[in-house]
Amino acid sequence: MTNLPINDTVRNRLEEIYRRLLDTYGPQHWWPADESFEVMVGAILTQSVAWKNVEKAIENLKHAGVMSPAALRKLSLPEIADLIRPGIYYNVKAKKLKALVDWLGERYQDDPDELRNVSPALLRKELLSVWGIGEETADSIILYAAGKPVFVIDAYTRRIINRIGLGPDKDKYAAYQSLFMDNLPADITLFNEYHALLVRLGKEVCRKSPLCDQCCLRDICRSALSYSVSIE
Repeated sequence: MTNLPINDTVRNRLEEIYRRLLDTYGPQHWWPADESFEVMVGAILTQSVAWKNVEKAIENLKHAGVMSPAALRKLSLPEIADLIRPGIYYNVKAKKLKALVDWLGERYQDDPDELRNVSPALLRKELLSVWGIGEETADSIILYAAGKPVFVIDAYTRRIINRIGLGPDKDKYAAYQSLFMDNLPADITLFNEYHALLVRLGKEVCRKSPLCDQCCLRDICRSALSYSVSIE
C-alpha cells in the first residue's frame, strides 16, 4: 500500500528514486540491439533467462543469418530451438518466435519499423493476441522496439517498489504501471532509463536477499529501515 510521509507526494518520491539511481549507475543504454527486430526477439528470449544467455542465442541467430522475420519463418521449430538453445525453455520460445514472425508478416509485411506508426493501445492489444506474448513482453516491444512511452513492469520493479513502500493496493500489472505512468511525464527516454535502472538495482542489490547496506535508496526504503531497526 502507498503510504508516503506527510507533505510528500508519489511523484516526488518516484523522481527522487530515479535521480538517485541515475547518479549511482549512470545511463544504462538499454535495449542493447542493432535494430528493432532484434529487440523483439530479445524481449521473448529474455523471459526467465539471464541476459548473457540471451546474447548467446541472438549471436547464434545472427551467425546463421536468420535475424529477420522472413528468415526465421522459413526455419522449422526444431531448427529455431537448436539456435536459441543457450537459453532455457528453448522449445517453447521457438514457438513464441514463430508466432511473432507470423504475426509480423501478416500484419506488417515483416517491417518492424511500421510498429512506430501504430498507437500504443492498439499495438499492445495486437501483441497480446500473439501466442506467448504477455504484458511485460508486449510493453518491452512497445517501448524499446516501437519507441512508444509505456512503462515496463517486471519482477524487479515490483520487488523494489513494494520494499520502498510505494506498492499499489492491488497486486496487478496495470496498477504498478499506473503508478509510474500517472505520476511521471510520458517520456520515452525517461521510461527507458528508469526501467533499466530498476533492473540494474534489482539484479545487483535489491535481490531476494537484499544487500541494503549497498543500496542508494536505503534511507527512503521502508524495508531497509525496518531491517536496520530490527538489528539494533
